[in-house]
Amino acid sequence: MNGQNAEKRHSISSSGREGIKIDGVLDVVSFDERGVALETTVGNMAVEGEELHVTVLNITDGKVEIDGKINGIYYYESKPQGKRGLFRGRES
Repeated sequence: MNGQNAEKRHSISSSGREGIKIDGVLDVVSFDERGVALETTVGNMAVEGEELHVTVLNITDGKVEIDGKINGIYYYESKPQGKRGLFRGRES
């Protein structure tokens, strides 16, 4: 991670379970209506839910906003492999 990325802070804000705002995002690995996999300044992260939609995607500023029902937020040590790598095998 270079010095510019190290300066970006990671934060999560949500009001209820109907959406989430995330700062400190370096990359979006994959996304669909059930999950969003992100690389952040503090590690890899997954947001799981229902009817998820990425409404703001600004990697330059490290900002992502997701609308929909949020069921879980997880951090992972390794980068997910391929589309739906984090969500494979999880059924609604």
